[in-house]
Amino acid sequence: MKLACWNVNSVRARQDRLLAWLEKNRPDVLCLQELKVIDEDFPRDAIEGLGYHAAVHGQKTYNGVAILSRTKPKNVTRGLTDDPAARLIAADFGKIHVLSAYVPNGQEVGSDKWDYKLRWMKNLRELLDERYSPDDRVALCGDFNVARDDLDVARPDDWAGSVLCHGDVRRAMQSWLDWGLVDVFRERHPEGKVYSWWDYRMLAFPKNLGLRLDYVLATKPLAKKCTAAEIDRAERKGEKPSDHAPVVVEFDE
Repeated sequence: MKLACWNVNSVRARQDRLLAWLEKNRPDVLCLQELKVIDEDFPRDAIEGLGYHAAVHGQKTYNGVAILSRTKPKNVTRGLTDDPAARLIAADFGKIHVLSAYVPNGQEVGSDKWDYKLRWMKNLRELLDERYSPDDRVALCGDFNVARDDLDVARPDDWAGSVLCHGDVRRAMQSWLDWGLVDVFRERHPEGKVYSWWDYRMLAFPKNLGLRLDYVLATKPLAKKCTAAEIDRAERKGEKPSDHAPVVVEFDE
C-alpha cells in the first residue's frame, strides 16, 4: 500500500498540480489538508475521473481535510470532539484505519489560538484511546504544525520556542508516539534534516531552510511493514506550488 500525505494549501489553487501528481504517483490513499473549500466546491468529478474516491470534510476559506483512495472508504467519520473546524477525517480500508489531521498552527505562544492548539492535540490523543488500540493497524497522517525535534529544523535557533517547536507541542506529539505510534519517516531517515515545509519568503526553499511538519505515524503492526518513506521535494518546485511537499510511505501488506 502506498500512503501519502500532503497539505495542498488550497485545493482549488493547486487542482492541476494535485491531479497531475495523482496521475503520476498513483497512491492507494492520499490524505489532504488545508483544502480551503466547502464540500460542494471540492473537485470531486476530476478526482473521480482518475479513479479515486473522495471522503471530504471541508470548510470555507480555512482548514479542510480529505482522504482520497483507489478503493471505497468505509466508516468515514469527521471532526474532533467539541471542535467545529474541519481538521480531522478518518476512514477504514480493510483492517487499516487512516486519519488525516490538520493540527492548528497556534499563531503565538500564550494566545487563545495557542491554547486551542494544545487542547486539540490533547483531544486527539483521547480519541486514539477511545477509538483505537495500539494493536490495530492505524495510520495518523497530516500537517501537525510541529517539528518533532531539532533534527526536523534547518535553523533550530531561529525557531526555538515558537509555536512549531515549543516544548509543549513537542510533548503533545510525543504523547501520540507514547500511545503506540511510530514515526516511520524518522525510522528510515534517522539523521533527520529532511524537510516537508519551506516558507514562501526569503528564498527559504532554494536555501533549504525548511522544517518537517508533515508526518505519517503508524502503529507498530503497520510500521513494521514499512518498506519506504520519502518526501517528494520536487513537488515544491515549479509554478504555484504549495509550501508543503507530499510525504509518501509504502507498506508491504
